[in-house]
Amino acid sequence: MATRTGKKEEMAEDAEPTRAYLRREHLLATARSLFVDQGFHQTGMAQIAAASGIKVGQIYRDFSNKEDIIAAICERDVTAWLEEDRLRAAMEAKDLAAVRDWMDRFVFSDDSAEECRLMSEIVAEAGRNQRIADLNRCIDVRIRESLSAALAAVTSDRECSEEQDALMNFILALGIGITMRRALDPGRKYDPMFRYVSKIIDERISALAE
Repeated sequence: MATRTGKKEEMAEDAEPTRAYLRREHLLATARSLFVDQGFHQTGMAQIAAASGIKVGQIYRDFSNKEDIIAAICERDVTAWLEEDRLRAAMEAKDLAAVRDWMDRFVFSDDSAEECRLMSEIVAEAGRNQRIADLNRCIDVRIRESLSAALAAVTSDRECSEEQDALMNFILALGIGITMRRALDPGRKYDPMFRYVSKIIDERISALAE
């Protein structure tokens, strides 16, 4: 969990959560809910304090500004979404079906329209806010490393060829595009598109594996 200094609070698996840890987790959950409901710019520190029951002064002792809060939320969300341990276990077991199943998260989504709008807002904010731009770049590197490893496993291409890199960029672009599309048109049924896109990815993986 990110703190004001950028450090993470580590806890043993059998340790009781500290009050500070629980307070920060509650704050992040509250802020995330407000960002989803109202948007990043429409949510101020005073609103976060009122909704969480945590005093503004305490919030500023934990986080320097709102950007630090969104950074901590993104780090937590990416860790939960990316499931790097699951990918690592599948690769160690040489379970290629499980690796391919892990890759589906880039095109299949059951996020709400509000969640998609929040992601769209964070991406757009990167063009105006250097702190968020740096955050997005760090997240992009982390995601690319995992997806590249997954593609190398399912295609047996350990050299990360130009075609494999192109497929990785294709998958990432599709993922962002699908998120934006669902934010704009949440009422549409996307399952047929998910299946269509997944079929294209399977075809390209098969071609690379030959």
